[in-house]
Amino acid sequence: MAEKAKTLIYKGHPLRRKDKLIYFGSMADKYIIMMQIMGQKKVKDLDVANKVSVQLQLTDPEVRSRDRVVKKTEKDSLYAAIDVASVWLDRALAQR
Repeated sequence: MAEKAKTLIYKGHPLRRKDKLIYFGSMADKYIIMMQIMGQKKVKDLDVANKVSVQLQLTDPEVRSRDRVVKKTEKDSLYAAIDVASVWLDRALAQR
């Protein structure tokens, strides 16, 4: 019997990572956050993100990819990026 992979949940929304891309939210919702790690630095023996691009995007497949971006910013830490992403996603999804 195959085990189902556990999904990481942060503040009520799924959080998934693929290489340097982090997706926050569900594709079933109207909006999702995409975070891209643009730069890293070494802290002892660990790579730490020091430049992260954050984008609030529409999930509608009918919209062209460049028109999906609603808001975007860059932050200098992953913590700051996730903090902004959480607020943006909650506000966007509350506008229903």
